[in-house]
Amino acid sequence: MLLVALLGGLLGILMMIPLRRALIVKEHGILKYPEGTACAAVLKAGANPEDRALASPSAQAEIRAAEAAGLGQSPGAKVVFTGFALGLLYKTLNVAFKGWKDIPERVFGAPLKSSSVAVEVSPELLGVGYVIGPRIAGIMCAGGVLSYLFLIPLIKFFGEGMPEPLAPGTMPISEMGPNDIRGAYILYIGAGAVAAGGVISLIQSLPTIWNGLRAGLKNVGSAGLTASANGEMPRTDRDIPIKFVGIGVVVLLAVIMLAPSLHMNLLGALMIVLLGFLFVTVSSRLTGEIGSTSNPISGMTVATLLFTCLVFLLVGWTGGTYYVTALSVGAIVCIASSNGGTTSQDLKTGFLLGATPKLQQYAILVGAFVSAVALGPILLKLNESAIVYVPTAQVAPGLHTDVTKLEPEKQGLVGPQYRDDQGQYFVWHKTDTVGGPAGKYFVNDEGAAVWLVDPGINGAFNTRPDGSTVRKFDAPKATLVSYIIKGILDQQLPWALVLLGVMIAVTLQMSFVPALAFAVGVYLPLFASTPIFVGGMIRWLVDRKLRKRPSHASMTEEQFVAESDKSPGVLLASGYIAGGAIAGIIIAFLAGVLSDFDHAVTTWSLANNPFFNGEYSDALSLLPFGAIAGFLYFVAREKLLAPKKQS
Repeated sequence: MLLVALLGGLLGILMMIPLRRALIVKEHGILKYPEGTACAAVLKAGANPEDRALASPSAQAEIRAAEAAGLGQSPGAKVVFTGFALGLLYKTLNVAFKGWKDIPERVFGAPLKSSSVAVEVSPELLGVGYVIGPRIAGIMCAGGVLSYLFLIPLIKFFGEGMPEPLAPGTMPISEMGPNDIRGAYILYIGAGAVAAGGVISLIQSLPTIWNGLRAGLKNVGSAGLTASANGEMPRTDRDIPIKFVGIGVVVLLAVIMLAPSLHMNLLGALMIVLLGFLFVTVSSRLTGEIGSTSNPISGMTVATLLFTCLVFLLVGWTGGTYYVTALSVGAIVCIASSNGGTTSQDLKTGFLLGATPKLQQYAILVGAFVSAVALGPILLKLNESAIVYVPTAQVAPGLHTDVTKLEPEKQGLVGPQYRDDQGQYFVWHKTDTVGGPAGKYFVNDEGAAVWLVDPGINGAFNTRPDGSTVRKFDAPKATLVSYIIKGILDQQLPWALVLLGVMIAVTLQMSFVPALAFAVGVYLPLFASTPIFVGGMIRWLVDRKLRKRPSHASMTEEQFVAESDKSPGVLLASGYIAGGAIAGIIIAFLAGVLSDFDHAVTTWSLANNPFFNGEYSDALSLLPFGAIAGFLYFVAREKLLAPKKQS
């Protein structure tokens, strides 16, 4: 786990470096990078005179224009930090203290049975929607509408009369709700759409990417510096030299192939390079269009596994060892694409502020190394804290195995149940369902299975034998990943669903609609797209009013967008994004460390808070969200928090 996190993290950053000019610089104004823009807005608002003197020419021009208009020395500081405080307070009260339901939902009956609408009442997603604007927000939400208001009720309509489960589902469709249908069928359609949209997006970006790479390759002989009028490249355009990037990628690939735990071969390493570069590019573009919050990393991972397992199947690699190889390829590409997207946000912030890209890139590489080293122990502790040892007599009475075929090393119970059983057991990883569920078992010296070890992450049992309850950490995509690997290599994958997703993406692109943004909407739950759509619609209303001002009426579309991107609405939305993100740390702390407090708050809210639970909780929880949405509208219209002109 530590090795995969480290290799994937460093590889993603290195692959993003030669793409900086193409995606961050050349497409400035097209790719918004909402979180990166938000960070830049916060830093600009709190900058002192020394910081401003070192800012980029564009940032200094904005500050001079604001001062000339009489907006003082810190244009937008009040708006940004008000948004930050509101986002932080709102998200903490909402999710950590269970102030109101975080995802209100309405499921419909006939004639659109199992169709549903939902919204995650999140300030950061509302802010992302405002920053990216109505077009991409609308396209993305349209993908979710297709899934939840067309595909899911369509599957329900045609499959409800079937008495048996329809593969890959494991229960009859008549017993499924909207989320069950999504997990069994729509995720495969969405994964196919994301894969096809990613390939289309890469093909469209090839000229820009090639120009950026060519500019980087020209610098190989001069250690990253291209002569200009004074013989030196501007500080704000210096990257880590491309030759060092290439050496770093080769070294990482050598480590990947030599690491015995990854079971890697040359073909797998080549797949990592090709798919890694593809999805780092796609991830960077997507974070530029819709933000890191909605970046479908799991969809890219699924697409990676589809391509990898299909290649393995074509060359005849279908044994158990190749399951691990395919999983290693998918895990490394997953982390690489995730880091590529977040690295883009950092580089966008630096671009807006006038930072030195090379120094940023060195810092990001160090940060990736440190976080990978810290991540492993944290995940192991989280998993360990929520492990439940289930008596085998409860789930698989009489289950036995041959201990001579097991590894000689023994393990014991950890956590609270250690007090009741301090014995040591053989470990049996059961892969079939004969005689009991698949999973990890502790077996005694006679071969009798004593305990089923239910993991804290993605486990199924939340009650220990003494009656105490445990809060599990859900990872539903892990199950999907295992289905894909085994499904393709064992030739049981529902290719019809995957290809249906591909055809959706192709159809949208033929209609000149950005296929990737739509595909993301198909893949993600509708509740994640809805608040982004609301933010985009607020931006549309505000821009519509702004267009009518005499000072904006004569602007070109490009000039108007640039001016609108510096408006109070964008500053407040940036504050929402930053505040909501910081609140996530508080929420994780309460849930992971103060689990008893979190449980107590949840229990009280379920019993006493009509905004969190009850007949009208879905409607009531929309009121706080409507309040911050309305506040965003009025601030963007300069009806609230409007700066005072200096006399």
